[in-house]
Amino acid sequence: MTPFYHALIRTHHITSRKKVAHLRKAAREFEVYALLRSGGCPGIMYCKGSEQGVKSWVGTVQRLRYKDFHLASKPSLTLSPENQSQEPTGLFELSAINDFASAMESRGITTWWRKAMDFT
Repeated sequence: MTPFYHALIRTHHITSRKKVAHLRKAAREFEVYALLRSGGCPGIMYCKGSEQGVKSWVGTVQRLRYKDFHLASKPSLTLSPENQSQEPTGLFELSAINDFASAMESRGITTWWRKAMDFT
């Protein structure tokens, strides 16, 4: 089984449809699953895939120069048993933080996410 890596990014906001389109293209190119909380403050991005894919996608986000970019959790091996399955490749968006939190809970990474977001 191929190990999965993941990363978490926090920004001031995600509202630019042009930047989101660029991230959508990069998610397909690097064959990663990317989840965005867009439409307001804060902007949150979660990425999961191969080590190289996640690192490349994070690099793409950095080059887009998002306001208050913060790599909350650097690309690292995902250890949660619930988070070991293959996600669909591509970029997916949510508009509410509660929905993003539910997505993290379903993957068994709520503690990791809360710590990275400084919610603890």
